[in-house]
Amino acid sequence: MPHIDANGIRMYYEIHGQGDPLFLIMGLRRNAEWWYCQIPFLSKHFKVIAFDNRGAGRSDRPKMDYSIRLFADDTAALMEALKIKKANVLGISMGGYIAQELAINYPDKVRRLILGCTSCGGKRAVLMSPERRKKFEAVVGLTPEKILKNNMDIYFSDEFIQQNPEKIEEFMKISFRHPQPPEFFERQFAACMKHDTADRLHIISVPTLIMAGDDDPLVPSENSHILKELMPMAELFFFPSLRHCFFIEAAEAFNQKVVAFF
Repeated sequence: MPHIDANGIRMYYEIHGQGDPLFLIMGLRRNAEWWYCQIPFLSKHFKVIAFDNRGAGRSDRPKMDYSIRLFADDTAALMEALKIKKANVLGISMGGYIAQELAINYPDKVRRLILGCTSCGGKRAVLMSPERRKKFEAVVGLTPEKILKNNMDIYFSDEFIQQNPEKIEEFMKISFRHPQPPEFFERQFAACMKHDTADRLHIISVPTLIMAGDDDPLVPSENSHILKELMPMAELFFFPSLRHCFFIEAAEAFNQKVVAFF
């Protein structure tokens, strides 16, 4: 499994396919395994680089305060270590936060940008309900399986859960690979809560596509409308009746849109 030194840590990464580089930035708690519906398809069109963020998966987990800017610095350092000057960037959820900071602070490194189920953070952000947040943050003392089962209705539509037990089983098995210790979930989550790009999004000048499910309880879809308001030149697309893992539930349609945009 390849690791490389970047920004003072050892980062785990994978490279699939050939062509223009495409960096995939995953969200809170998860790691590169969650791109299992994207990598096989996208690697037919691009040189896909997927990696584990600081504090998750197989990358280092230093005991320190994390920030979204720090994650973006990690990503930029990974690009430099791999001698990739410029790339298309796709960020999901917290990965979308990171992608925003990357595009703002390292504009020469980003060719085109896709932001999935994410927000600008800060006072403009629309947060999950207090009940949902309490459930989502309840990780101490729970097994990875229990955490995942508690949050399944965040990720997928009720219909998908009921009609696709084999896909849910596959999703669960993949999600159990390289689970994140609760301490580092808390560090990443604290970084998410401090994220705020609302006053800086106008700096992003690269072509941008915003996508989300319109029934997302984790990052409510209003956040995508706010991103569009703050980035008027961006494109905006919703997947009807889908939730946070719309990119898995509607993988074929999502992947086609990614290829067409990039």
